[in-house]
Amino acid sequence: MTLSIVNCKTEYMTNPIGIEASKPRLFWQIEADSRSAVQTAYHILVASSSEKLAAEQGDVWDSGKVESSQSIQIEYAGSELLAEGKYFWKVRVWDKEQQPSEWSAAAFWTMGLLSREAYKGKWIGRKLDAEHNMQPSPHLRKSFSLKGKVRSAFAYATALGLFELHVNGKRVGDYFAPGFTDYNVRTQVQAYEITELLAEGDNAFGVIVGDGWYAGTVGFLGDKVYGERPFFMMQVNVEYEDGSKESIVTDHTWRVSKGPILYSDFIMGEAYDARLEIDGWDEAGYDDADWEQPDVRSGYNGNLVATNEPPITITKTIKPISMKKSPAGNYIYDMGQNMVGWTELKVTGERGTTITLSHAEMLSPDGSLYLDNLRVAVQQEHYTLKGGSEERYEPHFTFHGFRYVELIGYPGEPDLDTIIGKVVHSDTPETGYLETSNAMVNQLYSNITWGQRGNFLSVPTDCPQRDERLGWTGDAQIFARTASYNMDVARFFNKFVWDMIDCQQPSGAFTDVAPDAGWIRHKNWNTRLNWFAPDNAGWGDAGVVIPWTLYLMYGDIRILETHYEAMAKWVEYLRINTDNLVRPDYANYGDWLSIDADTPNEVLATAYFAYSTKLLGLIAGVLDKPEEVSRYDQLFQDIAAAFRNAFVSEDGVIHGETQTVYVLALQFGLLTEELRLKAIGHLAADITKRGDRLTTGFLGVGYLLPALSDNGRLDIAYKLLTQESFPSWMYSIKHGATTIWERWDGWTEDKGFQTPQMNSFNHYSLGSVGEWMFRYMAGIEADASAPGFRNAIIRPQPGGDISSVNAHYDSLYGRVGVTWSLGADGTFKLAVTVPANTTATVHLPGTVTHIDDAAFEAGTADSGMKPVTQVDGGAGFQIGSGIYTFASQITKA
Repeated sequence: MTLSIVNCKTEYMTNPIGIEASKPRLFWQIEADSRSAVQTAYHILVASSSEKLAAEQGDVWDSGKVESSQSIQIEYAGSELLAEGKYFWKVRVWDKEQQPSEWSAAAFWTMGLLSREAYKGKWIGRKLDAEHNMQPSPHLRKSFSLKGKVRSAFAYATALGLFELHVNGKRVGDYFAPGFTDYNVRTQVQAYEITELLAEGDNAFGVIVGDGWYAGTVGFLGDKVYGERPFFMMQVNVEYEDGSKESIVTDHTWRVSKGPILYSDFIMGEAYDARLEIDGWDEAGYDDADWEQPDVRSGYNGNLVATNEPPITITKTIKPISMKKSPAGNYIYDMGQNMVGWTELKVTGERGTTITLSHAEMLSPDGSLYLDNLRVAVQQEHYTLKGGSEERYEPHFTFHGFRYVELIGYPGEPDLDTIIGKVVHSDTPETGYLETSNAMVNQLYSNITWGQRGNFLSVPTDCPQRDERLGWTGDAQIFARTASYNMDVARFFNKFVWDMIDCQQPSGAFTDVAPDAGWIRHKNWNTRLNWFAPDNAGWGDAGVVIPWTLYLMYGDIRILETHYEAMAKWVEYLRINTDNLVRPDYANYGDWLSIDADTPNEVLATAYFAYSTKLLGLIAGVLDKPEEVSRYDQLFQDIAAAFRNAFVSEDGVIHGETQTVYVLALQFGLLTEELRLKAIGHLAADITKRGDRLTTGFLGVGYLLPALSDNGRLDIAYKLLTQESFPSWMYSIKHGATTIWERWDGWTEDKGFQTPQMNSFNHYSLGSVGEWMFRYMAGIEADASAPGFRNAIIRPQPGGDISSVNAHYDSLYGRVGVTWSLGADGTFKLAVTVPANTTATVHLPGTVTHIDDAAFEAGTADSGMKPVTQVDGGAGFQIGSGIYTFASQITKA
């Protein structure tokens, strides 16, 4: 057996720049040429130079041979890491025969500045233009000279607002940096290595600063929620070949000017006058004598922290599929996909001509753009031509949610190459894939993933088009597991949990949105806004649910350790504010946007109180806190008893009698066995009497199909999945949806559009069914006792008219794959892929007729397979890494 090491990462990243973790976590994957490959030991070297690493000198950390199978989440344990230190590392491992692998390729990380005192730059910006409400985006520049050849140069840049950095005329970084945080608490610092962009002699920095979340419009709160105008700060530390050092920092010696961006706002769009472009402004040699001296801010009281989220980037480009001329003489493009980002324009025309690009998700019955659901948002760009040769334009500090684009004022005849769509979101690479025999189910999965792309932009936004776009916590927690299958969201949600912690109240209550902009004193209100009442069930619980989800999916113990106290404060807050462990009924949202059902708030709130308590007990167990495990387990049992006493009758009827009350009671384990059987009967009866239709809203929908599947009604789960009549997932697909709608009745044949005040057509919450599709339909499940897919549970549950599924999930260890098919005669075939250094527990439905010949040799130690306890009349096997095939016979009812 030969093992090789690939995909070495530090803190979930490949060769990260400017981190601040004092004990960075290291990860690697193993590839093997045979089955049942395991790592029995590892040896890590960390060196202060690539030369020392190549010579196998771990002068920073030499772990020695460590007897361990762990290959993810390994904490650095060497010498103290220094600010701006660059550290190189590699690893080798031993197999079960105690044979070592070759060393991995070298990886590295660099540390950031690490202390507030290390930042020498000033916050600089431009004074307000009194005549403009929406301000032009300031252009900042600095000319400087370097005295020799540069060995290394690192830029540490941030903004109260957004920034776009240029070095000697070349753009550095991605979009909307430094991301959305509560600026009163912390601002993230972006770190870039710019060594190759600098030269001996004259150089220049250029920066465009945008209002962003700091000084621009934030949701429906209006503009300037955090500050009146944006500011930028940067420090560039240069080391020369001779060992000497120099820093270039933002200060009063920089220059500032207006430019062609008349305004650029997330909610209100952008106006750009190309006649005002400044040629060469970001290059050395430009004469900035006419520019102004920048306004220097006196200071900043928040924390400066290393960036803790993936960058926002362009991940796809989309060409329109059709174009037609409107009655008004404009041109309306169909991108074929509801997307988030912007359009790039290509145009030639006379100087001074202004073109408007208007964006919308839907068309009105008369064929015009449907704009009513935007509320006050203006999804438009206005571009004024400079004239001459072909011009290309795309906006700078705004984004839109749209499928349709109206081109207004275009000179000449546009075509399908005139615009192109740029898909923009946080860089969360796809980790999931799912394809079935049912085309509409495949479209549902596509809609779920597109909804995630559109709404994971620094924070998990609730919608990308109207004047909202806030990080609603309830939406995030119900979708977190689905999101974790679809894409790598480890860093994305780690950052969002910090956003929640930033606005946790002294009482322990978590807020409804994070960052909690509503707790900033806004210029238009004399009092602070309360986002919670003073908490909302299912929303505040995100503070426990999301960390637990990251532990399950990524084996991330650190997030549990770091935020344990905050989670405990939340549960204690809930406990104190009860009446004999029954929560009050004041929650604002309940089972938000349920359809033809009204779940009582007190039932929902008590159920979620129990669930957070149950999870906290599990977390205490992971962190080896036995006394707290006992305490929270007992509290959970007491809450469950209080729930039954208050809300459940002897015949299993739960107060409110909605699908959601039954679903939550079943999934959270609040019922006795006798009551469980009765409750599933009531749930099934309610669904059946409605013609196999659901009524669940945001909180109930994620648990609906799991509750049915776990309690013997898989048949109903599949009926709901493929139901095409209203309300259902397929109803929207039948009517052209390419993303998940906010509400089941966002548009219906008999009523048309719902209220425009709350009607997004790209809103991921109801897409939480994706979790069930992976865990139950495909059968790829995490094992809480071996998290991060150290041991995968493979248990496909075929049903309905689905005859085949092909799915995989790229875990931190590698790809977990499942392919199954079900013949008309009941023949079930299964192929399983298990990555090296992991195992899987496979459960087959029906009677086993074939077990992988090469693997099963009477259960011998080298077979890679052994039987395990049978499940539900099927058969179970424990297998090592590799590819395996099975078959069974299912007796159809």
